[in-house]
Amino acid sequence: MITASPSARLSPPAVDWREPWRDAITDARELLETLGLAHLASALPPGDAGFALRVPRGFAARMRRGDPRDPLLLQVLPQLAELDEAPGFAADAVGDLAAREAQGVLHKYHGRALLIASGSCAVNCRYCFRRHFPYGEEMAAAGQWRQALEHLRRDATVSELILSGGDPLALATAKLEELSRGLAGIPHVTRLRIHTRLPVVLPERVDDAFAAWLAALPLQKVVVLHANHANELDAAVDAACARLKQAGAVLLNQSVLLRGINDDPDALAALSERLFAAGVLPYYLHQLDRVQGAAHFEVDDARALGLLARLRARLPGYLVPRLVREVAGDPSKRPL
Repeated sequence: MITASPSARLSPPAVDWREPWRDAITDARELLETLGLAHLASALPPGDAGFALRVPRGFAARMRRGDPRDPLLLQVLPQLAELDEAPGFAADAVGDLAAREAQGVLHKYHGRALLIASGSCAVNCRYCFRRHFPYGEEMAAAGQWRQALEHLRRDATVSELILSGGDPLALATAKLEELSRGLAGIPHVTRLRIHTRLPVVLPERVDDAFAAWLAALPLQKVVVLHANHANELDAAVDAACARLKQAGAVLLNQSVLLRGINDDPDALAALSERLFAAGVLPYYLHQLDRVQGAAHFEVDDARALGLLARLRARLPGYLVPRLVREVAGDPSKRPL
């Protein structure tokens, strides 16, 4: 059993999270040089295949030096395969734009509304299903969240608000406080769910100010993290998770099944065990959203179901994530 260090759980972030955010690696050649892989630079696509590279240095430090197949590196390194035309892959893979109800508000499922809180992420994952999303036009945080809050006030069926992006924790805590002040007058919204990769890739973001804001919220709180491989979690991530739990949040994780990265029963089992050691429950294992540029990550359904069966055979049920696919127009995620 993998256990997180108690001291790691309790230690606070040492630096202002905006410093490592600004210092992220944004040049693929620099990333390769840092890892002793400069010889691979000739295989990079021109212009990062139209999707900028961005990697916090702390996340890059968890990559294995000299390993071109490192599972963290493959999630962020631009590939020539992103330029291939793949039938069935689209810019809007899950029907986000058809679900738009107001500026930055997506309403797909009963009782839940999703806000595109920010267009920024600390890390740009190459399989991102919103890599082509028009963030410049769709930002719920614009204008003090005005349109989003108006939509929520009008629809009394919405009990859960989901913050997504981009990454909602890319916003300053003061901007999140602005949202929570607006929610105070909407009694039917009783639960806040935050989908974020920052506690994993930039754990410094879970600082005193953010933890205090989260703890003070008079709502049920769920934080859904996004980790795809056990190597993404270290002592700093353990500490960030501990602070989130201390603030009263339930912690879940969703992963994407990615060819060559975690499509292996050992990798998936290690991820579930490592998450649980950090106080996080595995929640969803997503089949790849078929977005343009990500076809080389796809795992076929038969293999995915076989992997899940092997996972069930070796882990307790609560450590086996649900294998799902998002299909535009469906009333919920579709189980496989």
